[in-house]
This record gives sequence, C-alpha cells and structure tokens, in this order.
Amino acid sequence: MLLASPKPTTVVTNPQSRFVTKSAVAMHLKRSPDEIYKVNCWRYVVHVVGKKTSTFVSYADLPPIVGVALPNHRDVRAWRKRWKKYDQIAPLFWHNFYAEKLRQVQTMEELQAWEEVLSYVGFGLPESSRIELEGICAEMTHFLFSHAA
Repeated sequence: MLLASPKPTTVVTNPQSRFVTKSAVAMHLKRSPDEIYKVNCWRYVVHVVGKKTSTFVSYADLPPIVGVALPNHRDVRAWRKRWKKYDQIAPLFWHNFYAEKLRQVQTMEELQAWEEVLSYVGFGLPESSRIELEGICAEMTHFLFSHAA
C-alpha cells in the first residue's frame, strides 16, 4: 500500500517581516534585547517569546530599517491604518528607535542609508521629531567628518 507523500509546507510571511529585528521588537516592548529569546514572523503577526513574556506584535508597529527593500505604498497603507490609534502619527518609540540607530552609525554611507529610510517615513513623524532627528544627522555628519580627517 502506497501512502501519499505529505504536501510540502510553504511558510507565508508578511512582506513587512523584512523590518523585524530583535532590537526593534525589544524597544517596542520596552525590554532589553537580551530578554527576547525568540521572534517568529507569522503571516499576520510577529510572535515574541522572552523573559516572562509571550506576546504578539503587529508588523505595522515596527519601523523600517536599512539593509532591506525600502518602504512601498503597501507598507505606508499598513502604517497609516495602524496609526489611527496614535492620532495618525507614528508611535513615540519610532523616534527613539531612529535616534538610537542614528547615534550608532559608523560611516557616512550608513548615515545616508538611514537618512533615506527617514525620508520615506518622515510624513508619519511629528515635526518636533523630524527636527530632532535632522539635528542628530547633522551631529553625526560632523562627527564622522572630523574623525575621518
């Protein structure tokens, strides 16, 4: 008797899974990255397992990052829908996330990559956040140029 072979399983993840990082999830959950043990990208949500926690995070809660495809219209639509609960702006954690990432840059190319990402999400940040992040970019530009000489 022949048994039918099992159908191959295909894992379908959300296109926004490219923005999922342990550091972003940890910051969103107000935890240390060391307290996050496992991050699973499922089709509609991110499942996070960590120290004394097991929770779900929406893909639309996580900010875009460098090193992956830039945000597109589908991403923007998901963020706008999610931000309805934040008065149509990105949550404060996005500002903190980008401020931290900008302060960690090591090269001008890396800084320019983060500036490009910010140009795609600037519409969702309050003006005060945009001004502060532009100031950090200027500081880092000065810092990188002064250490390159």
